[in-house]
Amino acid sequence: MMTSSDDLAYIDENLHIIKERIAEAKAKYRSPGEDVRIMAVTKTVAPEAVNHAVELGLDLLGENRVQEYLSKAELYDRSAEVQFIGHLQTNKVKYIINSVSMIQSVDSLRLGQEISRLAVKNGRTMDILCEVNIGGEESKSGIAPEGLRELIAQLSELEGLEIRGLMTIPPPGDSDFFLGRMKELYDSISAEYPRMDTLSMGMTHDYAEAVRYGSTLVRIGTGLFGARNYTR
Repeated sequence: MMTSSDDLAYIDENLHIIKERIAEAKAKYRSPGEDVRIMAVTKTVAPEAVNHAVELGLDLLGENRVQEYLSKAELYDRSAEVQFIGHLQTNKVKYIINSVSMIQSVDSLRLGQEISRLAVKNGRTMDILCEVNIGGEESKSGIAPEGLRELIAQLSELEGLEIRGLMTIPPPGDSDFFLGRMKELYDSISAEYPRMDTLSMGMTHDYAEAVRYGSTLVRIGTGLFGARNYTR
């Protein structure tokens, strides 16, 4: 389905609002010069709309599903960086290992081992984030906070991986509390692993609050492209 000029104008307006809200949160809660990247989450979004967002200056795309990504990848503006943010099965890693710059959803040693194996095989290093189930929700993937340090220690021994930080999707009803907990967890662990520089949290409903609590990367889909049937 083609994207209309009205749809594209809507993206322009939404991005303006998003940037304003982030700027307000940064001015109120963050130190000058701290960067917050905006990721355009592209699940179910037409490539024309994605490329328009890239033309507006959004150079970071977030993909949720391997099959959908593979069907659209060749149509994307090549100047944009693509990261994988969805739940990833080990048997799907081979399809994205050479085309994404980061996998944000690593939540098990088994997945990390497969990424490591394929990264080494392809002569590259894959940046990863550990996904944390900060709210302990059964419906969400992610490592429990109490198991995070052990997982990071195990992953740090693997070749071909660079652990860049943490990612989370807090429970929507009490996101302030869990965003604060996530910030404390990140500060504690990143002090032990100095190469960590990324705290990926905040989506359409809570990105301004996430900026308040130290997020360096917010993942926005509905707030940018409009309402669709998806959860990240």
